[in-house]
Amino acid sequence: MIFTRRVNTFVVLFAALCAQTAAAPPPERRQTISALSASQITAFRPYTHYAGAGYCLPSSTLAWKCGANCQANPQFVPVASGGDGNETQFWYVGFDPNLKEVIVAHQGTDTSEILPLLEDGDVFLESLSSSLFPGISSNIEAHSGFAGSQSRSASAVLTAVKSALSKFGASKVTVTGHSLGAAIALLDAVFLHIQIPSAMIRFVGYGTPRVGNQKFANFVDSLPVSVTHINNKKDIVPILPGRFLGYHHPSGEIHIQDSGAWFACPGQDNTDDRCIVGDVPNIFEGDPDDHDGPYDGIEIGC
Repeated sequence: MIFTRRVNTFVVLFAALCAQTAAAPPPERRQTISALSASQITAFRPYTHYAGAGYCLPSSTLAWKCGANCQANPQFVPVASGGDGNETQFWYVGFDPNLKEVIVAHQGTDTSEILPLLEDGDVFLESLSSSLFPGISSNIEAHSGFAGSQSRSASAVLTAVKSALSKFGASKVTVTGHSLGAAIALLDAVFLHIQIPSAMIRFVGYGTPRVGNQKFANFVDSLPVSVTHINNKKDIVPILPGRFLGYHHPSGEIHIQDSGAWFACPGQDNTDDRCIVGDVPNIFEGDPDDHDGPYDGIEIGC
């Protein structure tokens, strides 16, 4: 599934607002930016395929017969899947015996369904649900559309993750997704940490939009949750919604340059030109075609 049409619609929804990002502060040098080794890059490939499988029908992920993405991780043992691709994004949960991790993946944006597009265009921030995120401050806010999407699958995902942890004697959970799926996955990572504090939670997102406000980004950074959000070349989605609207990325960025080199960018919204904010200062300098990849040669989609 190629993502160009989805992203072009995404651009239209945000263009007027995000044009103001051109007025962002000039690039500044922060902590040391380092290039990833070939082995470090290759280590992400299983998660890239898991994120791609998030676009596949729940029936195919539950049977683990979803084409190239399933074939790339043949050892995966599915536990549960759900969503209708409309009101609730597709999701699945299972166990990878090679990684010794429970895997949770969420579907990204699909323009054939109107509700996800409306969610992408709804840039209002709201406090997170106190029932899903008990004890969290009301000052910690997230994109209302992303939060709504995450809430609709949260209970089923939590039940499936608990079942998988118990069944396989696992202690690690990795949540992944692409685009809207990455936004849901980041919220899920926070949610699962709060609900299952004994588990080791990791988030690996691809083409992740900004999900919440500064307090949200700071809260994510304060958690014992491993966060990695990978941005490809001139992809514009990771610079949306704009910082001028109060949105901020947590730390954990990896940026793929045009050369194919992968750089770890420390801090939040690093403005170095080897990182996404410096490389793509506004949507007019970006390329929507980079959103699907390739991520180490892999185009994300089912």
